[in-house]
Amino acid sequence: MTQYAAIIYSHDGDWTSPEEAETTKAYAEFSENQAAVIRGGAALHPTSTATVVRVEGGRGGDVLTTDGPFVEAREILSGFYLIEADDLDSAVAIAAQIPGAWDGAVELRPVVQFG
Repeated sequence: MTQYAAIIYSHDGDWTSPEEAETTKAYAEFSENQAAVIRGGAALHPTSTATVVRVEGGRGGDVLTTDGPFVEAREILSGFYLIEADDLDSAVAIAAQIPGAWDGAVELRPVVQFG
């Protein structure tokens, strides 16, 4: 089986807030229904909590940090799942059940297995 990163792009929500209770419930149901193929995953805090790290001059250079998100966008990286599927068609069928796909997008990428 191939592992896929199911990268979720949705609105910039605070998944711990009461306003997101219905969405959080939908994610819990997805996780329960797909437990056999989920190998990991997490929701991310809002972009206001982000810190961007860059190393100026490459390895060993000056470390620069910027608070907040790097780009302004309607849909942001809000979480991910690591899923296992027989093939891309199977992964697409699983990704279509992720609530983020209903009003945002889910990007699937095969995972490179090292070692």
